[in-house]
Amino acid sequence: MAEDVLHLADEAAMLELGHRIATHVRIGDVIALEGGLGAGKTTLARGILEALGLAGEAPSPSFAIVQPYDVPEVRLPVAHVDLYRLDTPEETEELALGDYLMDSLLIIEWPDRLGSRLWSHALRLTITIEADGARRLTADVPDAWTDRWSQI
Repeated sequence: MAEDVLHLADEAAMLELGHRIATHVRIGDVIALEGGLGAGKTTLARGILEALGLAGEAPSPSFAIVQPYDVPEVRLPVAHVDLYRLDTPEETEELALGDYLMDSLLIIEWPDRLGSRLWSHALRLTITIEADGARRLTADVPDAWTDRWSQI
């Protein structure tokens, strides 16, 4: 697994990164978004969804936990998941997230709630807030993403 670091100056840069990522996603992909509250996880997910064709702003799935999007709303099915309100990896079992991998892209906020259950082929993006308000994004790029990430 390779690691890459990006510096994103503002929200527009985060959305643009989401747009670039969206050009390379496939059914069965997992994008794991890590970072504290307000780091920009949902903003990045919104950029991906927007580039996939979603009209309007995607709501945060904090309360729904899983927010599915389907064709023709987006060009490929997406399950946007926010695990913040879950406390243990066992609670995630009821969500049957693995089922989405058969026909969807899976975007997961707070993937640490999965414990060791996060898929090894997941693109892990960790976002931290820098002193100037910019964001630092560290990408842990699995083999499944190596060629695609180099084009982002």
